[in-house]
Amino acid sequence: MKNLLAASLLAGTAMLVSAVAGAAEPPPATAFFKRAAVRAPKLSPSGRYLAIQASGKDDRIWLAVLDLQTLQAPKFIAGFNDADIATQHWISEDRLVFDVSDSPDGTTRVNGQGLWAVDRDGANLRQLIKTDKPFLTAATLIADRRLDANWVLHSVPPGLDGSEVVVLRQPWWNESAATGVQMARLDTRTGLTRTLSEGIPDHSWHWLLDWRGVPRIIDTLDQGRSRLYRRDEGGRWQRWYDDDPHARQHPWPIWWGPDGLVLGEQAHRGFGAVFRLDPDSGRAEGGPLISTPGYDFTGSLLTEPGSGRLLGVRFETDAPGVVWLDKTMKDHQAAIDARLPGSVNLIECLRCVRASHLVVTSLSDVRPPLYFLYETAEKRLQPLVGARPDLPVAAMGQRDYHRVKARDGLELPVLVTQPAGGLKGRTPTVVLVHGGPYVRGTHWPWSPYAQFLASRGYLVLEPEFRGSTGYGFRHFRAGWKQWGLAMQDDLADTLAWAVERGWADPKRVCVMGASYGGYAAMMAAVTQQDLFRCAINWVGVTDIGLMSSIHWSDFSESWKQYGMKRLVADPDADAEQIRKTSPLARAREIRIPLLMAYGGEDRRVPLKHGTEMKAALRADQPLEWVVYPEEGHGWFNLKTNEDFWGRVERFLARHLAPVN
Repeated sequence: MKNLLAASLLAGTAMLVSAVAGAAEPPPATAFFKRAAVRAPKLSPSGRYLAIQASGKDDRIWLAVLDLQTLQAPKFIAGFNDADIATQHWISEDRLVFDVSDSPDGTTRVNGQGLWAVDRDGANLRQLIKTDKPFLTAATLIADRRLDANWVLHSVPPGLDGSEVVVLRQPWWNESAATGVQMARLDTRTGLTRTLSEGIPDHSWHWLLDWRGVPRIIDTLDQGRSRLYRRDEGGRWQRWYDDDPHARQHPWPIWWGPDGLVLGEQAHRGFGAVFRLDPDSGRAEGGPLISTPGYDFTGSLLTEPGSGRLLGVRFETDAPGVVWLDKTMKDHQAAIDARLPGSVNLIECLRCVRASHLVVTSLSDVRPPLYFLYETAEKRLQPLVGARPDLPVAAMGQRDYHRVKARDGLELPVLVTQPAGGLKGRTPTVVLVHGGPYVRGTHWPWSPYAQFLASRGYLVLEPEFRGSTGYGFRHFRAGWKQWGLAMQDDLADTLAWAVERGWADPKRVCVMGASYGGYAAMMAAVTQQDLFRCAINWVGVTDIGLMSSIHWSDFSESWKQYGMKRLVADPDADAEQIRKTSPLARAREIRIPLLMAYGGEDRRVPLKHGTEMKAALRADQPLEWVVYPEEGHGWFNLKTNEDFWGRVERFLARHLAPVN
């Protein structure tokens, strides 16, 4: 299998082989940020056919299908000269849907990913949802029923035996907020839709479908309140209960199964756990069915299409994991894990128990994902694509979670990436601050950001500061209105912990991050110059007040009115706090060297945050400044990543050089 895919898909691809294990030079930035030549393998419902994304014509990512019985060369069935395939899904044994993304070389930007359907042999290609690019409409437009670009794919019905998919309509920016998110069934062969939105309440934004694909729960969001509605047996939507979207008191439903089995998430001993719910009241019954102490439950239920039978549970704690309830799948997992020790091995399948093949995604902290094919009858495991010779394991650093006590006693999870070759005394250090900030910002598997830095000899500290989610409500709540305050102290406490352990060199530390992380880097340059020798901010907020006053960002008015005022700061009531915690207002206090980078098309943190900060700095401020005109909120194009991370490497080398 490895030879077949290599011959069919990688012929003529120039592989970077200069960076091999033991080489003196670390891998170039290109190796960390270029797209994989083969990615996203997905099995058909029976397990006979494998759909993959692979480099095709003009080095674009195309969709290809491989017959695992005949093992003939994969057939490219869909693709474009101007954009890449982004995601694909089987909707039956014979048909798939897919959407597109921007091109990494920067030649195409797509607003709206669209949706297409195609048979597995390449026949009957049809565009279902528009993009903003008319040149992406090579499929037949006979009886043109394409939906507008504000429609997106929601899910594939669980039967996996028809031609329909479920789609959502997002309201346009100039529509009434009461319009809400609407849902419909879309026939991928005719383009006809069948609405599922009759009689729905206003302000709908989240839908939960049951095990048959029938809508059961709608959550609405209006004036800062969440109101859940339940669909009764007569098809009418009845109000279920009201709740606080930021501090929920009721269970959050996650699964509506057969025989009245309803599961939802609710706090248990401070962390989100899964309970059985009463389908009438929505209240939890009995003790937790699934709990992950120290972490909120984050994951999914693995069920059998058609019957809704629960096969297993996928979750994430310090690393991803799975627990199989079905004996057949449990045995397959044990056999696979025995052949791939030292990694987290996730099984991907649709009709898992009866599938002839399973796809295995093997995760590690020191290499990108590897993909394998497991033949269930022969219990044979074969690699789909070989390891990356341009990213040798020897050039990467081991990653582990630790728990650090903040100055007020709050426990902070911190993901530590050692420098390549391991720790050898006090080491130059980068505190890498995640964006969000109200998300879980770190994950154990291989990360191009952290490993790029580790390959250059840096210790990387990634704190899950207060306000981060996934670690219990107390941790999340502790971050409310703490931008530049206790959230900033958490960075200092993380660094102090690493210094105390003898890992970090306190005289050679830089702070960096994007979005909120860029904000934190700039605030560190204002208030923590005794700890950090330099700061790197990309696409970072510099003025908290500008987040609510600027009118061309993509923050919704609802978030500005009810979310930002509660979680970040109220422009009126907290005006003095905003001034003290906005880097822009204190720009002239900064003395340490800065690297600042922004995207010209960023609508989340518009370029104005960067240009006003640049103008406010002292004339003699050490500053490296770059704008990437075609980038948005983060870097997509390979050429941008090559340039930016090259700048980062040189900047850190200058400012974290050994102190005499």
